[in-house]
Amino acid sequence: QVQLVESGGGLVQAGGSLRLSCAASGRIFGINAMGWYRQAPGEQRELVAVDNSGRSANYADSVKGRFTISMDNVKKTVYLQMSSLKPEDTAVYYCNAGVTTERGSRLSDYWGQGTQVTVSS
Repeated sequence: QVQLVESGGGLVQAGGSLRLSCAASGRIFGINAMGWYRQAPGEQRELVAVDNSGRSANYADSVKGRFTISMDNVKKTVYLQMSSLKPEDTAVYYCNAGVTTERGSRLSDYWGQGTQVTVSS
């Protein structure tokens, strides 16, 4: 019903920048929030940043001051601008959205397929 398609991952040297995008499509009545999580090999998936539909944004301490999340409510797209990248930022980055599919329906979580970000030292 709802699809999230990510783009923008890749290989970058330490200190470099990347911009991730995630577009939501399908049966969407409303989006409560969109965000990014990441999972490194052997690690648990962790929150990177979340945008509460422009009302507020939250960041993991490890990325504050380096990453910026933004959301285009019309395009139903969330962006993650990543700067001053470090090797420890290497992970698969997953887009997440809290979506209602019709008026009065409960909020449901949807996930993208993930995009690899690799930062070389």
